[in-house]
Amino acid sequence: MERNAIMAFIKKNRKTIILSMLVLILAFSLANLGKLRAGAKDIYEKLQVLTDIIGIVNENYVENVDWEKTMEGAYRGLLEELDPHSTYIPAKRFESVQEEFEGEFQGIGIEYDIIDGYITVISPIIGTPAEQVGLQSGDKFLKIDNESAYKISRDETKKRLRGKKGTTVVVNVLREGIKEPFDVSIVRDDIPLYSVSGYFMLDEATGYILMNRFAEKTHQEFLNAMESLKNSGMRTLILDLRYNSGGYMNQAIDILDEFIADGDTLVYTKGRIRSANEVHRATKRGNYEDMQIIVLINRGSASASEIVSGALQDLDRGLIVGETSFGKGLVQRQWNMRDGSAVRVTVARYYTPSGRLIQRPYDNGTARYYEELYELPDSSFRDSLDKHLEDQPQYHTRGGRIVYGGGGITPDIVIKRNFDLSPSTMKIFSKNVRLFFKFAQEYTRLHPEYRTDPDYFIYKLRFNADFIPELYAFVSAEIADLDLKELEKDRTYLEMQIKSEIAKIWWDNNAYYEARLLSDNQLSRALEAVPVLQKWLGDH
Repeated sequence: MERNAIMAFIKKNRKTIILSMLVLILAFSLANLGKLRAGAKDIYEKLQVLTDIIGIVNENYVENVDWEKTMEGAYRGLLEELDPHSTYIPAKRFESVQEEFEGEFQGIGIEYDIIDGYITVISPIIGTPAEQVGLQSGDKFLKIDNESAYKISRDETKKRLRGKKGTTVVVNVLREGIKEPFDVSIVRDDIPLYSVSGYFMLDEATGYILMNRFAEKTHQEFLNAMESLKNSGMRTLILDLRYNSGGYMNQAIDILDEFIADGDTLVYTKGRIRSANEVHRATKRGNYEDMQIIVLINRGSASASEIVSGALQDLDRGLIVGETSFGKGLVQRQWNMRDGSAVRVTVARYYTPSGRLIQRPYDNGTARYYEELYELPDSSFRDSLDKHLEDQPQYHTRGGRIVYGGGGITPDIVIKRNFDLSPSTMKIFSKNVRLFFKFAQEYTRLHPEYRTDPDYFIYKLRFNADFIPELYAFVSAEIADLDLKELEKDRTYLEMQIKSEIAKIWWDNNAYYEARLLSDNQLSRALEAVPVLQKWLGDH
């Protein structure tokens, strides 16, 4: 009977016993390390408390506990208490997180959105199966492999369109101008994820590169773009890192190395463990050490973007234009867990060549850390920005200029992005930004005469006087109480929106991004700074 009672107890409390044993094994391991770290006794005691909590919850909580979900919450909470950027990645998310930075996945190759309940092709990616079978902007998928795709979620769309290279998916397509839907068989293949979103010449001597992340192949993409622009006559580069949240540090270092002379410090890291302390220096391989460069940054520019902009500024190698960057100067290392999950733990802080720590303070917790980002002074209030900088630590560039620490990179030329839009225009954005795409589709059908060459369309063509009334009538079918006069006030901005959408439909991503710069006051200011940069570099 005693044995049966013990077995019954074990069966009833199996989860608690297993979890407690695991925690105690971990505690025992920590307590018996050959070299005890400071606080090991405290850790052991805390783990005992954790074991008690797990037992209490498992025995007494009002419902059966989903321990997978609960323990994931515990993992996240532990790491969030360290700093805002140490993080736990569940196994179910790990593959997609890795994919973002490894540079490719396997599927059909479309940029899409869910519009009116249907997967709608925004643009087929050049060179992918979707382009090869002739999918077009605006195509709607009614079915995937003979199953309805109406009101499908984005996660479900990925599951059904992606798959192993060489496998086939059949999509049932509804296309504007064709009455009956038709089936298209698409053989999946490797689909590249590009870091360089677009590159082109802004004038005869100024090139432009838009970089959205620092991923596995970013340096090579960057070199390809640079070679093309140099062959087109580029003497000054404008590198757009706005909203680039970072990525692989080694890719930022490789790109910096192209511009900086051999031996110069690019960035250095300092941590508690010896292996986290590193100094990264330029090598002899730089191909563009004489190239003039201006970097655009804003609040969304973080981590690797700040490594690039900070080093170029500190070494007096280029000008930085825009808004103070995010302020992420923590270095994470990743450990893969046995269950397919991963943890990224901060092991060091990184510093620019002049000694600036880029990391903003996070003493008031993660929530406040992100809230404060949008409360920082900016160029709309120049006096408060000056006052703010008076309180920040000062450093000096190689040439003796003052630069500021205290969090993020403060540009040489501070200018806030101008988004002074009317309530009616903002109402369209807040309702559904894809209304602009839908109107662009309609506008291309109504005005085929606008299809000239991309340069003329983007820079010289002006829509007729009925453009705003036509847009007003189109969007008013979905949004009430719009003011026609307010839309007329924003005509320049709205033309840019529609031109960029049409440019993608008729040409490619380069044309799309080129058109989006038409009303960009930060870019205009960067172009105005080119002569200043030329004189400044000459003086140095």
